[in-house]
Amino acid sequence: MSEIFKSKLNELNISLTEQMYQQFDKYYEILVEWNKVMNLTGITEYEEVNEKHFVDSLSIVKIQDLKNIESVIDIGTGAGFPGIPLKIAFPHLKITLLDSLNKRIKFLNEVIDQLGLQNIETIHGRAEDSAKQKEYRESYDLCVSRAVANLSTLSEYCLPYVKEGGFFIPYKSGEIEEELKNSERAVKILGGDIKDIVKFELPGTDIKRSFIKIEKKEHTAKKYPRKAGLPAKEPLS
Repeated sequence: MSEIFKSKLNELNISLTEQMYQQFDKYYEILVEWNKVMNLTGITEYEEVNEKHFVDSLSIVKIQDLKNIESVIDIGTGAGFPGIPLKIAFPHLKITLLDSLNKRIKFLNEVIDQLGLQNIETIHGRAEDSAKQKEYRESYDLCVSRAVANLSTLSEYCLPYVKEGGFFIPYKSGEIEEELKNSERAVKILGGDIKDIVKFELPGTDIKRSFIKIEKKEHTAKKYPRKAGLPAKEPLS
């Protein structure tokens, strides 16, 4: 267990059990091992993974109290961020990890299995397609994403999964004013309302982060998300 990791989590008022720290260490080991044969992350140094993946994933507590959240979907989860760190630190969460690459899904299933995580599932598919399926559409209290896409596109991927009264919170880097302005109409069309913005630096670094809290106010029209590829090619504006 890393004392640096522990102190950075203290800054977020997160305290973990010994078992949780062991799960994070095990997650790190599997990540680095699988990263030798497939591209999961450019960051492989122990403290850096702790800081730039694990602490970053958990820093959502700055904008959302997770005690009141039951179900979470992580869109474009990649190597499992932020979904798996959230599951380790907040075991009550029921988590769904969605990714379009089957190799990554195999990796995620291995992590879930080796860490003994319960109430967590993976979906192999594109966000635009799975959002049309009844069991996922408007089913979640919270949708998160660290995927790299502009907010208009990301909102079209994510808001269809959120139930009314739930939230979509994307993880963003640095300055977001222009992106926010350009996405206001898209968020509204999709049934969302921008409630809050939190900007901060990751504990002990100069890495700038922003969270945008979007509340789901009304149902998303059935035609959204549009067919695969369109939200990225022609963002709603």
